[in-house]
Amino acid sequence: MTTMTADRTAFRALTSVAGARQAAHAFLEALGQPAMDPEHADTVILVVSELVTNALRHGGGTYTLRLTAHPGTTEVAVDDLSPDPPRMRTPDLRDETGGFGWHMVNELALATVVTPRPEGGKTVRALLPR
Repeated sequence: MTTMTADRTAFRALTSVAGARQAAHAFLEALGQPAMDPEHADTVILVVSELVTNALRHGGGTYTLRLTAHPGTTEVAVDDLSPDPPRMRTPDLRDETGGFGWHMVNELALATVVTPRPEGGKTVRALLPR
């Protein structure tokens, strides 16, 4: 089994989500052949964006992103400083305050897992098809 991992840490909210997307693009390109289906690659980028956005908004402002390729799946893991797990909430169509991301991640992923970290905070993982 071939496994590839890329780690990235970002500290500024304005560039962090963009940096996470760039890191995910680079990770996916480095996987080589067979190339990932473009639709699945877009799904990985979308889930990275959502989990990093949630970490920045609700998880203390910093995060660590880990991407791992497994045969047939890609794992997206985001560590943040908050012990509070993501929660489903009713999407806000009127005031545009969000509520769509965690629903979307759970729809796109084969599985999602939230694990408390011994040193504090949590890791949110999404396992995506390739």
